[in-house]
Amino acid sequence: MTVALMWEARALPGRGPDLLAWARIQRLPRPPLRRETLHAPQDRVLVITWWNAPYDADLPELPDPPVELVTRPVHRWRFESVPDGE
Repeated sequence: MTVALMWEARALPGRGPDLLAWARIQRLPRPPLRRETLHAPQDRVLVITWWNAPYDADLPELPDPPVELVTRPVHRWRFESVPDGE
């Protein structure tokens, strides 16, 4: 089964590039199958990691960024893949 962990934060005005740079240098204790970093308007940063693991597995996640970079707590979601057609 593939599990995707999503980590999303919103930077303080004008701090988007700093938050993006911070997120990009964060390393996990072990590498995921895949990792993608994205950004969006309003200085939002999204990091998705994919893992070959059960839904409730203990998986490494990105930490919270420094409080001087963000407007609110980080949002985190966990999803599991579903085969096409189901």
